[in-house]
Formats: sequence, structure tokens, C-alpha cells
Amino acid sequence: MEPTTLDASMKKYLDAAIVKNASDLHLTVGVPPTLRIDGMLGPIDKETALTPDICEKLCKSIMTQEQVSKIATRKEIDFSFGYQQTRFRTNVYFQKSNWAASLRLISRKIKTIAELGLPPILEKFTSVSQGLVIITGPTGHGKSTTLAALIDHINTNRSEHVITIEDPIEYVFEHKKSIVDQRELGGDTNSFARALRSALREDPNVVLVGEMRDLETIEAALTIAETGHLVFTTLHTNSAAQTTDRIVDVFPPHQQQQVRLQLANVILGVVSQRLLPKISGGRIVGCEIMIANSAVRNLIREAKTHQLPNIIQTSASEGMISLDKVLAEMVSKGEISIDVALTWVMDPKAFKMMVY
Repeated sequence: MEPTTLDASMKKYLDAAIVKNASDLHLTVGVPPTLRIDGMLGPIDKETALTPDICEKLCKSIMTQEQVSKIATRKEIDFSFGYQQTRFRTNVYFQKSNWAASLRLISRKIKTIAELGLPPILEKFTSVSQGLVIITGPTGHGKSTTLAALIDHINTNRSEHVITIEDPIEYVFEHKKSIVDQRELGGDTNSFARALRSALREDPNVVLVGEMRDLETIEAALTIAETGHLVFTTLHTNSAAQTTDRIVDVFPPHQQQQVRLQLANVILGVVSQRLLPKISGGRIVGCEIMIANSAVRNLIREAKTHQLPNIIQTSASEGMISLDKVLAEMVSKGEISIDVALTWVMDPKAFKMMVY
């Protein structure tokens, strides 16, 4: 829903973000409203540094009265709103006692796996009936967009009940072949963990967990996957091997072996992705893909996850690929510069051997 009190200047900044195809809009006292375009920050208008009063007015114009009341005590708040054909995932917060906001642009149109340039092998994850699929990578590298493409592929091709638990709701799904119920933290549920426990009584086939953020959420996601459901989620990790370790390490030592067994049984795959600036302009996605075959599951069970990169490198025939190899291929094709690639590679020495 579009805010009813939207300030005229705020409309101008939102319009600029949409027209310039920005990924983010930042409002901070002392600098002009700033856009992130293709990963780089730049002011909308160099002459209009925001004052405390103007920044507060802009922030309040995109909020409901209830949200304004909450931020007075919480000091930060997440929400989303619609404007034109775009949704804005928003965090309003305080810095040095002044109002500030970061807004992420989310298109109302959900792009397909092909339109996003994602590897076709990802469609495989949408055709199974149970298991756990984890999309990883740094903040701002398209994890939510990839999840939306996977869920919408199911929505288009299968007759299922899909439940999403998000903070806040980002992409809005239409009911197609599937029923898609979207629950937002704060508005529709009080916690991820509670919503996940409740999901088991809501007859789901597919559950999307916006983020596995703590022990309770991870435990619930594993249980849902273990009880015959397909679960999609995200995690802030840099590689497939690191992802499995992060999940296990959240639990106390006496539970970790049991969690390894659980994870090995339910995991379907891990996709670790990066959005990279192209030489020709715009950005391109690069994905490390680990598919849970018997070798991967055994290494997770036996706590030998340091060997997972070797399995990924030697299992290309099954659709697996390491991030370093993806980056080397992009450099060879002239899609990205070697300097950009070196920012993200895991093994610079081996990477240079692949490129040169």
C-alpha cells in the first residue's frame, strides 16, 4: 500500500531511484539523498544536503502513525511499502540522534530464473517435495530476488500451499497454481520461530523462511524440512562449506552431532551468490553451487566440511561449480574485470592459474 502522507520531495527521490534503476536510496543528515547504482553510491542532487528537520519529515512521510510510535521506543524499524510499480524494503533508524533511512528497491515484477541469469540447474530445487535449500551471500547480492524466482517457479508450475515468513515482506506473490500465504514479522506474527512452529499446523507444502537468524529459527527450519516439506531460506555466509559450519556452530556442543545428522539428511543444496559490476555496465550474478549428493552428505555427517570445496570442484557433471571457477569464466568472457573477481575469490593463487 502506498503511504498516504508521502512528501512531495520524497516522491521526487523515489521517482529518481526508480528511473535510474537504483538498488538502494539512503537518507542521512548532512549529505544529499543518495542512490546506489550498480554497487556505487552517488548523490541525487549535490546541492541538497539534508537537515535534521527535513530528514525527519521525509522519513515520517513513508511511515504509518503506528510505525512512528514504535520507532520512538525501538529506535529502528523494518517495513515495506509500495510506490508506482516498485516496493521499497525500508529500515528507518537513528544516527547521532537524527532520523535516517535506507530503502531497498524491489520490483513488483518477479523475474524468472532465466531472466535473472541464474544457472538452469536451480530449477531442480523447485521440483522436489521435501528438503532444505539455502541461498547465501553478502547483504545486497540478490538472495531475496533468487528466492522469489524459485518460489514463483513453483507457484507457476505446481499446485501447492506455500507459506512465507518474512521481515518485512518483499516480493508480493499472486496466487497462480499455488496458494501463497505471506506472513510478516510484527504484523502477522511475533517471531520467526513461532511462525515456523505454527506453519506445521497450516498444511504447507513449501515454506520460505526469510532468514535463518538464530538457533530457534534454524532448529525449526530443519524440523520442517525433516517432516516432509520443502524449505527455502537464506544465510549470510560466503561459501557452501562455511554455510554448513555456521548452522552446526549455532548449537551447543552436545547437540552438534545430532544437528550434523539432521542437516545431512535434509539438505538439497547451497547456492552462494554475488552480484558483480559488468565491464559493459549493469551487474551480473555469479553462483557457487553445491548439490547434496552422497559424498556431500557423508562429509557433513563426519564433520569433514573442509573437504566440501574439493567435492564441488570435481562434481561439475552433477551441476556443481565453485565460486572461483565461475569468476574465472566471467573474466575469460570479458564480463567482469579481474580486479572485481579478485575481490571475491576464495583462493587467489589458484584463481590466477585458471585465468592466465
